[in-house]
Amino acid sequence: MKNIFCVLLISMVQPVLAQTKLEKALTNLENNYEQEKVYLLTDKSQYAAGDKIWFKSFVFDGYGRSPLSTTLFVELYNSDKKLIDWKTILLTRGEGSGDFQLKEDLPEQVYFVRAYTPYMTNFNEDFQMVKTIPVYNPKSTESLVVSKISDWSAKAFPEGGTFINGVPAKFAVRLSATASLPENWSGKVIDAQNPNVPITTFKSFDKNVASFKITPASGKKYQVIIQDNAGKSKTIDLPQAADSGLSLEVSSSKEGIKYTLKGVNLKEQLKNYKIVGTINNHMAYKANINNLTNEATSLIPTKISNGSNGILQLAIFDGQDNLVAQRLCFIKPGILKIEKAEVIAQNIKPTPRAFNSIDLSPESYFKNYTVLVSEDNGTPNPEEENLLSGLWLTGDFTSKIDSPAQYFSKNANTEALDALLISEKWQRFDWNSVLSGSAPTIKTNPQPYLSYKVKPINNGSLLINTSVNLILKLGKNEPVIEQFKTDQNGYAYLNNLNYDEPLEVSLFVNSADNKSNTDNLFVTVEPLVNTVSFNGNFPGTKYTLVKSGENKTLSPTISRAINTQKNIRKTAQNDIEIEEVKVVGKKADPKEELDKQLSTGMFSSMNSTIFDFVNEDQHIAGSNNILDWLQGRAAGLTFQRNNSGVNVPYIRGQQAKLYLDETPSDASMIANLPPSNIAMVKILKGAGLIGDAVVIYTMKGNMKSKSSDTKTQKNNSSVIKGYDQPSEFPIEMLDNDDPTKKIENDTRETLYWNPNLFDSDYVPPRIKFFNNDSAKQYKVLIISFDEDDNLLYDQQIIK
Repeated sequence: MKNIFCVLLISMVQPVLAQTKLEKALTNLENNYEQEKVYLLTDKSQYAAGDKIWFKSFVFDGYGRSPLSTTLFVELYNSDKKLIDWKTILLTRGEGSGDFQLKEDLPEQVYFVRAYTPYMTNFNEDFQMVKTIPVYNPKSTESLVVSKISDWSAKAFPEGGTFINGVPAKFAVRLSATASLPENWSGKVIDAQNPNVPITTFKSFDKNVASFKITPASGKKYQVIIQDNAGKSKTIDLPQAADSGLSLEVSSSKEGIKYTLKGVNLKEQLKNYKIVGTINNHMAYKANINNLTNEATSLIPTKISNGSNGILQLAIFDGQDNLVAQRLCFIKPGILKIEKAEVIAQNIKPTPRAFNSIDLSPESYFKNYTVLVSEDNGTPNPEEENLLSGLWLTGDFTSKIDSPAQYFSKNANTEALDALLISEKWQRFDWNSVLSGSAPTIKTNPQPYLSYKVKPINNGSLLINTSVNLILKLGKNEPVIEQFKTDQNGYAYLNNLNYDEPLEVSLFVNSADNKSNTDNLFVTVEPLVNTVSFNGNFPGTKYTLVKSGENKTLSPTISRAINTQKNIRKTAQNDIEIEEVKVVGKKADPKEELDKQLSTGMFSSMNSTIFDFVNEDQHIAGSNNILDWLQGRAAGLTFQRNNSGVNVPYIRGQQAKLYLDETPSDASMIANLPPSNIAMVKILKGAGLIGDAVVIYTMKGNMKSKSSDTKTQKNNSSVIKGYDQPSEFPIEMLDNDDPTKKIENDTRETLYWNPNLFDSDYVPPRIKFFNNDSAKQYKVLIISFDEDDNLLYDQQIIK
């Protein structure tokens, strides 16, 4: 958000003109505390092992998409903090997308997705995005169950942080727990010396919070007794009321934020007290009280935020610039500034496998949409978190909030949100630290895209302050020769690389006779944009693992997900069989002859795919190794990275066997095999005793590789990966008339996923999907931002 501030004049308020300690602190805040946050949208809230997790990331700088970062790291962990998979995501105007393929043998447990930009590593790790993902597996020996109500704790927070004798005070009561909170709870306030007569009572707004008001009397000790719906109760003490100080009372409305200050027994009353309002670590409001008075009231207009929603941190400082009170409040609660999608046509047929479409207006200011369409089974199931709660609430707080999306729903309780903010504290910065002049140490500055440093070595020596020739070959593109000069440490730099294919970097150094020489050359490449290890603890969840019985019960949602996986495998297998039909009597080609020469009977199968490196140029130089090269080249063959970062092959969702010259091998050994030594690769699917396998054959006798690229694969070359390219979501039509694709029961939950639906110049942006066999109504989520970062957020049920 831009730095917009208002200096408000009331009868006793004048603008602050002198360069005070507070003014210096505000300058420090503006210059040094720019920070980012991430929201991650996934296509579902729970998954079965073998599913694919589709995700869309939004990176914000305050309440607008961040211009700072172009790279986002998204990591998948198990509950033991073991890294399962990771993605490097390209951000365009703060948005990026990707996916994780879950292994079918993944144990049933809670997994966690962590997302952060390199710039975010300069700040508290607690502000990085961590999303809880429950994954179910019918073959696991343990089962995830929702925990019973766990032991909870409670705290009471006075508004503004002060509690003064004789002055009415509003308190927020906040519950917290490692697992689930009670559904509802209530409480009463008592005088500890007269506990049988309640001073006031209250009921919870939701699982998180409640509020009450009390006017304290001198010498009294107050307590709050809280009881949940299960009968469990706890008693907490209120702070001792002070005899002097300042109280702060705040209320938010569509007109603005009204605040009232009351001073009690202050030496110079409220004279020289200062009121500062910040939004996203930027000053938005500032005023100073110059007259002698014990009370001041004013209204901060909504124009301080251009009428947009968000959290205002109101801080009150005394004449010596000491922080005496602070309060968080939401701007325009209940009046959310969000646009709705303009639908100009729709064709919805809730019949099995029908084609459906929704056309959006091409005249809209919004041009790029994120769209998710899922089956809605009619059962009320309020979402726990969404983009709105991530943008306006949870992205800026580290405490656990139960179902934060409720505070921005259609029937949200604005009083509950206000009480929640009384119980929270803005922790993006600490006023006392800012006032002392301290600032965060920025070790990682935002960089445009990916950057690497290249270390060339000749005859074992570093090439310092030397001109070197680097040949850069991106994927299957033609190589480009560029000259670089190394620095005093012997490094050359490749900066601002934006690509999603492997980049081969080869080193050449001219000899004395001006001939390019590759002998005794060695090159290494190190990324300048790096991931960092996760040092904290994952948040507690409402789930626990228990031992499974022999007959494991699956929820309908997970049963459907597993059936969908079977349908996908069946469809993929049918496609493979059609592609591999051979014409009987066809004359053997060189590839067939090579196969006969290298394969024995056990490894011969009609249901195989062969890649010939002897007779065909396979252009393998752009890949790290043969396993990386195989990605996307054979139907039904996918890869997942193991803990060593090596791609492991899977066929129809099951881990494939690996053979080197028909001898069992492993992925690490295959990955280190020089591509120039490979004669043939064979993909076997359901081949007799072998089953599903990837077989690598090496050169024999006088064989030579046809791939000219492999001739230059020496130590003078290194291959680096770029951004992870997102998979394409299949828009499936399951054809009843084609017996080879006969699917008896289409149970897909996610019917449409498109993180980048563009407004074309030729046709309106169209959402098109095929129904499953049971959906009668659909949940449609549409998200977009215009050029000015105005938000379109439209979630509706379509019948």
